[in-house]
Amino acid sequence: MEEDKTASVKKFLDLVKKSRRGKFKVYIGMSAGVGKTYRMLQEAHALLKNGIDVQIGYIETHNREETHALLNGIPLIRRRKIFYKGKELEEMDVQAIISLHPEVVIVDELAHTNIEGSKNSKRWQDVADLLDAGISVISAVNIQHLESMNEEIEKITGVPITERIPDKILDVADEIVNIDLTADDLIERLKAGKIYDQSKIQLALNNFFQPERILQLRELALKEVAHHLERKINVEVPKQIKLRPEKFLACISTNHETAKIIIRKTARLASYYRSPWIVLYVQRSHEGGDRIRLDLQRHLINNFKLATELGAEVLKVKSEDVTGTITGIAAEKEITTICIGKPHLSLFQVILRTAIFNKLLKSISETETDLVILS
Repeated sequence: MEEDKTASVKKFLDLVKKSRRGKFKVYIGMSAGVGKTYRMLQEAHALLKNGIDVQIGYIETHNREETHALLNGIPLIRRRKIFYKGKELEEMDVQAIISLHPEVVIVDELAHTNIEGSKNSKRWQDVADLLDAGISVISAVNIQHLESMNEEIEKITGVPITERIPDKILDVADEIVNIDLTADDLIERLKAGKIYDQSKIQLALNNFFQPERILQLRELALKEVAHHLERKINVEVPKQIKLRPEKFLACISTNHETAKIIIRKTARLASYYRSPWIVLYVQRSHEGGDRIRLDLQRHLINNFKLATELGAEVLKVKSEDVTGTITGIAAEKEITTICIGKPHLSLFQVILRTAIFNKLLKSISETETDLVILS
């Protein structure tokens, strides 16, 4: 009885905190130059005209003339100056924003990494603090900064993305708006000098700003916003809520490359369905202790860390019966979909392991669990 009272109080406190929390709006785009910052500033002017206290916490116009002109008339909160490695640098002053407490604050460059010594290492964490303080935030980010898309986008662009945000940040957004342009329109903006100065245009055209790359990034951005809208409908419209909530189980091995792909792709699936997910590693006796190479141990630990950062529950189970362990965990945790990697086996190995794979298929076929083999 006492436990019921405690749970009831906690639930009410969560509702109170939620009502006090600021609203979060994110403008998302396929690349630099589509007009995210421009649209944020346009919205700020519209809110000011309607009597809303809007201020700029951090903005980056990249010296784009049309965007810079929109700064006029919007109150700007001074940045915090920091001396780092002999240079004076500037960061968003989170404490000053909280003290001034505007109704809405504009915070650009959501994926930005803060200077060493700041309270938070990432700007998205600063935004979380502002939201918790009851301040609504309008921010912007490019699709390539989303953590679970990191490898996919690096393959498209050929450029490693070091500044990333976890998917959960978009999950808590109240509204996501895609700033969309055709590939031709974006390239025209680039050639007209509206994105970078003349010295960088040709280099950009030869690298990132190629039509086939832009089209792929555009598709990813459109899909992300569509997924967010679908998740929002599932949460807010009762009749749309599924009777059988999705729950994913990603099964990994010491093959670190395959494991990383399984983790990222399952994270995307779980994000799409707004579902909990688990990463399972079944450790057999020949993989325990000093029997496994140090490099494989290191990769395994890194993959566990990646899974945790992406929001998974990580399970490590010692067992010789891989199939039995997978199906047992799936039943215990009420898993709806099991995700495994495509096996890289020779014909001889396939023949040897067919019985094991068939056993897994047979076990799963007797339940309502789906099996997804990820390429």
